[in-house]
Amino acid sequence: MTVASQIKQTLAALKGAQATLQTYAEHHPDQNIKAEFKNCENRLENMIQGLETRIQQIEFEEPQYKGY
Repeated sequence: MTVASQIKQTLAALKGAQATLQTYAEHHPDQNIKAEFKNCENRLENMIQGLETRIQQIEFEEPQYKGY
């Protein structure tokens, strides 16, 4: 497994976790806990953006990994 495919796999897992946190935030009755879920979701969004930037760099430097 290449580094590019590992990063893409990690990105997919983080997006799944972000979606789960979003669902929990929408359905939890306690406002404090909702805010904490949203905070975690925002932190994951920052990580996701960083990985997407890294994937773009990898695909630019190594075009054979584009789209995988």
